[in-house]
Amino acid sequence: MDEDTQIYYDGDADSTVLDDKTVAILGYGSQGHAHAQNLDDSGVDVVVGLRESSSSRDAAKADGLDVATPRNAAEQADIVSVLVPDTVQPDLYEEIRDVVTEGDTLQFAHGFNIHYGQIEPDDGINVTMVAPKSPGHLVRRNYESDEGTPGLLAIYRDATGDAHDIGLAYSKAIGCTRAGVIETTFREETESDLFGEQAVLCGGVTSLVKTGYETLVDAGYSREMAYFECLNELKLIVDLMYEGGNMEMWNSVSDTAEYGGLTRGDRIVDDHAREKMEEILEEVQNGTFAREWITENQAGRPSYKQRREAEKNHDIEDVGEDLRALFAWGGE
Repeated sequence: MDEDTQIYYDGDADSTVLDDKTVAILGYGSQGHAHAQNLDDSGVDVVVGLRESSSSRDAAKADGLDVATPRNAAEQADIVSVLVPDTVQPDLYEEIRDVVTEGDTLQFAHGFNIHYGQIEPDDGINVTMVAPKSPGHLVRRNYESDEGTPGLLAIYRDATGDAHDIGLAYSKAIGCTRAGVIETTFREETESDLFGEQAVLCGGVTSLVKTGYETLVDAGYSREMAYFECLNELKLIVDLMYEGGNMEMWNSVSDTAEYGGLTRGDRIVDDHAREKMEEILEEVQNGTFAREWITENQAGRPSYKQRREAEKNHDIEDVGEDLRALFAWGGE
């Protein structure tokens, strides 16, 4: 671990920092519902901000939470946690800007809009980020099981002098300091997150899976075998890596699989692939991707919709749906 890396645990956070504060959770999706319920169970005063037309209002009320409009929720709160999608955050902030006042804390779970200047909070406001590194349903499940979810903490602006303490207390209240919270910056979180999604986790892996599937099918192997070898078994490998790193995976697979992987993997992810990764990282760093995504949304997402439809219609989706329906875990 880098010597400069700072990790915080329960003992580093002072929960009393939140004793006299109200937290507004704007949004009740994956992260919003988990933050709101965990904070409430930790004894924090919480209000959920949702539009009158939101389909999530009934769910939040059924979970025993106070619900108001985003503006009214923000007006009541000392800490405003913005947990709606990145694409709608700038417009939402303009709606609440005049009620998020000096001494308040504006908090995010991803740094995109702050880092790329789509939201520029007024002076005198703390700007922080608490980002669990897990989908919201696991943040909630882990909390209820007295377990923790690793998280990130970043301070963009400390206007009050205690923004760091507030962020740590919030992290503890949602269960992140049970596992460990790594200190980072908005820039580092945003750029590394976008790169990881595009080059490895979402873009790279799915393209690798589809290309492997197509290669086998084009060579005359059955669609079912291609699906199992290139997609289904991926979970087994990733689970091993998650539990103990690459070496846990190598130690668990056969010697034949290990030798084949060690000698052939770099022929797939070669210097050409590395160059493309560097290009993708540069596009993230210089704002090219951000500008492209913002423009795409302003235009009604034509490319996004076209590419998503093509993904939906790929042959691997059809064979996978048929196969999953045949097995016990397909109905889970």
